[in-house]
Amino acid sequence: MTLEAQKRSPLKAILIVLIALILIVSASIGVTLTVSGGDMFAGKRPTNLGVESGKLTTCPETPNCVNSQAQDAQHKIDPLTYKSAPVKAIADLKTVIENMERTKIITESENYLYAEFATKLMGFVDDVEFFLDEEANVIHVRSASRLGQSDLGVNRKRVETIRAKFNELQT
Repeated sequence: MTLEAQKRSPLKAILIVLIALILIVSASIGVTLTVSGGDMFAGKRPTNLGVESGKLTTCPETPNCVNSQAQDAQHKIDPLTYKSAPVKAIADLKTVIENMERTKIITESENYLYAEFATKLMGFVDDVEFFLDEEANVIHVRSASRLGQSDLGVNRKRVETIRAKFNELQT
């Protein structure tokens, strides 16, 4: 064996070990996702959601939440406005949510909707709440990621998508 071939042998062995480790880790992740039913990143449903004294739960300090009742710029988003009767407004909102992908309405009443939205790839779940405030003629909204720190603006974009679709039904 030449000197050059001897130098390549340890590098080749290291490369083979690295490739084997990558394959093992990939297979482990695949098995874990299969066994968990794909909801490994769903997190646990919060127990502090709902309306308390006319207010939705405040956002945590993390930037992965928006709330129309928040006062700080990081979390603040405008509420939805409606022109129809409150009953029609909540029905229109429900229609919008039901027609969005990977959503599940968990709780609904005449003035409140709570839905879970899951991401396509990893199954991360966001909790989205709507509270119809008849006195202010608005629907307050809170959208928050269960896991992680940043959502890359997903919750804010989702609310704006819902707003646009809702407004189409309100005209």
